[in-house]
Formats: sequence, C-alpha cells, structure tokens
Amino acid sequence: MFEEASEVLENMLKWSFPLSLVLFLVLVCPLRAEAAHEFSVYRMQQYDLQGQTYGSRNAILNTEARTVDAEVLSRRCVMVRLADFSYEKYQKALRQSAGAVVIILPQNMSTMPQDIVQQFMEMEPELLATETIVPVYFALEDEELLSIYTQTQISSSSQGSSSAAEVLLHTATANGFQMVTSGAQSKAVSDWAITSLEGRLTGAGGEDLPTIVLVAHYDSFGVAPWLSYGADSNGSGVAILLELARLFSRLYSYKRTHAGYNLLFFLSGGGKFNYQGTKRWLEDNLDHTDSSLLQDNVAFVLCLDSLGNSDNLHLHVSKPPKEGSPQHALLKELETVAAHQHPDLKFSMVHKKINLADDTLAWEHERFGIRRLPAFTLSHLDSHRSPERHSIMDMRSVPHVDLTKLSRNTKVIAEALARVIYNLTEKGVSGDLQIFTEQMVQEDQLASLVDWLTAQPRAAQLLDKDSSIVNTLEYHLNRYLKDVRRHLVRADKRDPEFVFYDQLKQTMNSNFVHFGLF
Repeated sequence: MFEEASEVLENMLKWSFPLSLVLFLVLVCPLRAEAAHEFSVYRMQQYDLQGQTYGSRNAILNTEARTVDAEVLSRRCVMVRLADFSYEKYQKALRQSAGAVVIILPQNMSTMPQDIVQQFMEMEPELLATETIVPVYFALEDEELLSIYTQTQISSSSQGSSSAAEVLLHTATANGFQMVTSGAQSKAVSDWAITSLEGRLTGAGGEDLPTIVLVAHYDSFGVAPWLSYGADSNGSGVAILLELARLFSRLYSYKRTHAGYNLLFFLSGGGKFNYQGTKRWLEDNLDHTDSSLLQDNVAFVLCLDSLGNSDNLHLHVSKPPKEGSPQHALLKELETVAAHQHPDLKFSMVHKKINLADDTLAWEHERFGIRRLPAFTLSHLDSHRSPERHSIMDMRSVPHVDLTKLSRNTKVIAEALARVIYNLTEKGVSGDLQIFTEQMVQEDQLASLVDWLTAQPRAAQLLDKDSSIVNTLEYHLNRYLKDVRRHLVRADKRDPEFVFYDQLKQTMNSNFVHFGLF
C-alpha cells in the first residue's frame, strides 16, 4: 500500500499538481471486503525432464484482478476467458510483468466451437515450451466466477481514460477483486514412484515360444495436470489393451485354441514423460535378469496409442518390416482385415526414423527400437506432433472417443493378431472369416472402461503407486492374465531423469475490495 502511495506521489509531483490534491489523494485506505468467492484453481504444469525445466515455477498469488484488455497489467492477476484467449495476449501479460494469469474454462467443453478448441490445443505446447516465473492457473467457470470476471472487465475498461488526473483518481477510488491462493509455494516431490504393470498369457508347446508384446501407456497429459483426462490419448489404447487381454484369455483357456505364442501385456507409467516406465522396464528385463520373455525370440512389440476415433489407422514404424518376418505378417494381416472386413477403414504404414537428437521420443515403440526389439505403434493419428496427444481438451465430454470406431478398431487389432498367432493366411483362410463375433468384442465393456478411465485425471504426477487407478488396472489384469506384477520407477537422486512438483491444485479466494478516500 505504501509503495503504491509513493508511486502516486512521485507521478503527481512530475505533473506539478497542487500539493494539497496530492496529500488528499494519498489518504486512501482499502475498506473491508464486501463480497467473497472461493473456487478451485488448477496450476499449469511444473516439471523437470532430463535437465530441462518446464511450465510455471510459482504457485503463490495475492494480487488485484484485471482482465487482459486492461492497459496496465503489472503485478496484477490477469483473467481471461478461453473464448478470448490467444498466445499474443498471454505474452502481453508476461511482458507487462503480470503477477499471475488465470484462464477461465467453460464447465462443459463441448459447448465451445471446435475452432477455439483446436486453436487452444495447438497453443498448449507453446505455453509449456519455456518456464514461466509467474503462477498460471486454470479455473472452471461458474456463475460467481463469471460475475467476478464481468465486474473486473468493466473496471479494467474504465482505466482507458486519457486524463492523467482521472487515471489517478480512479486508482485511488477503485473497486476491485483481490485474488489470493490458499496454498504454499511449490516444491519438488521427493521419491516419487511411477508404476507400470505387466501380465502374461503363456503359449502352448514348450518354453522357447515367440513372444508378442502388447503395450499401452496409461497416463495422460495436458497444460494442467488436474485437467488432463486423456480420453483418446491414451484412454482408448488402455481400453483396447484390457479388452484384448479379456478376448485372448478366453482363447488361451481352451486346449484347441491355445496358440504357440506367449502374449505379454504391459501398461506403462510415465508415458507422457519420455516413456520412463518403459525405459526402466526394458533395463530391468534386458540388463538385470537372466530370465525374461524379452530376452529371446520377441516376434514384435505392438504399442497402442490414440485409437478412439477416425476412419484412418496408421502403423508407425522406425524401420519397415522385412518380408517373411512376424512384423511383416502383422502388417499384411492388418491390411487384409481392413480391406475385407472394414472397407470404410483406411489403413497405411508411416515410416519415421528414430531421431536420438530430439529431447523426447516420438512414439513408445521407439523405446523398444533403441534396444533392437522389433516394434511399432498403431494409432489413428498420422503424426506424433498431433496436438490431441497432449491436451486438456482430450475429454470424454468432447467427442474425442467414438465408441463405434473404438469397438471397430479393437476388432481389427484382435482379428489381425489372431490371424498371425494361428497362421491363418498361410493355411489359406479367407480374409472375410471373422474369429471374433460382434458379441465377443463388447462395446458396452469398452464404454465402461473409457468412462472409468476419464472419470478422473491421470497425469503421472497424480498417480502414486497406491492410487485407485493403478490398483484398478492391476485388478483388471489379474482377472485375465497370469503373473501380474508391478514395476516401479524412481528418479535417480543425483541426476534425476524427471522431477515433479506439488501445489498443482489450490483454492483461490476472491475478495471484493473498495479503495476509498478519507
């Protein structure tokens, strides 16, 4: 308060105003708060990955509110609604040394025009590309918050007066909202464990059977962890993996259909953080043990990522499979099933070499490729840069997951895998033959899985080893698979690959304050 009064006095002296007016205006006192509102706010990501810092590095907020259109934003809490948000306005707030930024989102994202949703998804990586010193929060709009925003907008617009005296008088007699967070400053979370889950179906016919590995990362990602629900990326991949476990467990329970392949299912944690769970799992299996299904005779690794929409299906590969290999067999069977059973589906292979110079890998299969295991990723997205993979807009309420297409994609993958496992093409079985009937691939089951997966955020920073999501995933695997076990990843204490921070969700208090004159 005294600092602001000093600035007022200095400016008035520069303008040569009468000293009596200066002294009169300095006698300003904030009156008591006339109204208050309490609401939840969700902080922007804050993490370190491989020595690089990302996101908002501050969590404390105690400053007066302004809207982004106000002329003066310095040391103010800048509020902006999603419909009015742009990267240019965000940069304007930072350039003017705003004290904080609060982005207001609608309660129901499906009400937003798709062009605004798409625009924001494309901006999210830019918001996180560099660290931001000021706290950046997101809030869900309600009636009280909308009223606060409207009043703040009126107050902010009135500051565009051309008269210096009017500006000063307004400053001295302003009505405004003081925004205060209730939490503490953020700090690094020590000894955080990322959990991955493994289970298997053992094939018939001896110990030296080839192994097919099916992988899906279960964590989600977006600009704010508490708003990251990941319906398509990668709730859809997890739902399909669990459904495949159910389907093939039934086939492997009968002697006549017990195939000569081991099936290894892996739900990886930390997928959105350069696949940390997969990295450690490979190290444990290939470097620190003498007995592992990954040691010898891996037919291929199939990673499932974002499969809940579109009439396109892409097999992303780092190296085109050689003819005659099991990988090539899966490629051809996917083509066969798509062409004969689902002509509406456009299937293609996308070849992209692994770029080790990049800070992060493009797809999960690249983790396996680095260890010389044949692997690929199946996705309806044609590029790893698709903004849908890292967005808080990837919600169940927004139509990112089409259950009919999710069910179809599940059936395509199941049919193609079965044709490889039972060698049906070489046996002359027509591509029209369906191993799994419509009743076997259960759309209701998939719907329940997606609804459950998107009922709460699944950001890696929110899922410790005892979280309900991890426990429930383990329960589902135990229903269908054998030898289900957990794999924990903790960051190296001396040179951590990743660092997470707390204070990602707080309560914000908005108090209406009137500054008056004696």
